[in-house]
Amino acid sequence: MPASQRALRLAVFTNRFPGKVCTFFARDMRALVEAGVEIDIFPIYPLEPDLWRYVPEILAERHLPRERVHHGSTKLLLRSLGPARTNGLRTFLRDATAITVAAARAGLGPLAKSVYVLPLGWAWARLLETRYDHVLAYWGNYAGTCAYIYHRLAAPHVPFSLYLHAGNDLFINQVFLREKLLYADSIVTECEFNRQYMRERFPDIFPGIAHKIHVNLMGLDFGEFPYQPDNRNPRRVIGVGRLHRAKGYDFLLRAVAELSRRGLDVECELVGDGDEAAALRALADELGIRDRVIFRGWVVFHEVRSAMLQAAVLVHPSSDVGDAKPNVIQEAIALGTPVVASDVAGIPELLDGGRCGILVPPRDVRRLADAIQTLLQNADLRHGYAERARRHAEATLDLWRNGVRLADHLRAATRQAP
Repeated sequence: MPASQRALRLAVFTNRFPGKVCTFFARDMRALVEAGVEIDIFPIYPLEPDLWRYVPEILAERHLPRERVHHGSTKLLLRSLGPARTNGLRTFLRDATAITVAAARAGLGPLAKSVYVLPLGWAWARLLETRYDHVLAYWGNYAGTCAYIYHRLAAPHVPFSLYLHAGNDLFINQVFLREKLLYADSIVTECEFNRQYMRERFPDIFPGIAHKIHVNLMGLDFGEFPYQPDNRNPRRVIGVGRLHRAKGYDFLLRAVAELSRRGLDVECELVGDGDEAAALRALADELGIRDRVIFRGWVVFHEVRSAMLQAAVLVHPSSDVGDAKPNVIQEAIALGTPVVASDVAGIPELLDGGRCGILVPPRDVRRLADAIQTLLQNADLRHGYAERARRHAEATLDLWRNGVRLADHLRAATRQAP
């Protein structure tokens, strides 16, 4: 059947799936499926079967059968062994050498991960060959490198798209990223800030790649996020996410301490876990606010949503660019939870320049405390922000509409391929 008369067959390379935290990936994949795209997923890390239970309902097996998820593994590498085949070997050795040299400059960790994915790309190229119409690297880092190798060897005649988010695949860990940007037929990213970041980070190549960049807003199924701005705990603020230095939760704790000194009755709930958990508990003790802080740890998504529905304010005090467009902010504004967040990266886009939430300078404890106090003491203001934010979210973050746009972009890139 001609490609124009059947579903787009898409190979999606990602880092880890299933995983404890894979909500936005699951949403994107389901949206593409609903838009008529036939998907196979290639996680570079081996399967941990126990993690299937954490896959969100939106991508349950009835929507994406498990046999369409193909994991990197030692078994895969062994299956790819066979009679020596020189076709593509020279290309592979040349690319592997260039990637290894680039990774070595970045340090031992990037070197080890890059070397790990190189034989996976080779193995998938040998076993899968050319069954797909389009290859999508869902991350620009190691999954992107693996997809690049696979595409170079098995599918150079079909388009290659690179999906850049933030954090570990655009702002840091840029191993071989310049080369992947130049190589890609299209570059998808989640906010205008990322486009401008690429302009500033790669000024010499940006004029040649600007036309390939497509901003695709990651969306939400609003059926999962009922708008409920009322019946909140009027003294509770909440922070949700990995407890990592870049998230800035130490500044939130210091702001809570400042509010306590001002005589405000406030409590803080932190939902998530990470390498800063012990340090944050120690800081709460040091600040004398341990009785005001609830450390929930990691919980499943429906409990996260429930916690956000109980809080008066969500605070996302990023200390750096970190996540370009934090998913937790999207989820909060959909639920009707007013937001205070750092004025960094793509957060102003989510909050419509401050019309849909309060933006504060990063690492500014006083301004952060002022913003929290303003919202906690003014219910009408909270409702105003909540209503505007929900309308903005419905206009820009609808999962199914944005999924159709992404699918259309991938189809257009496929039609334009030589």
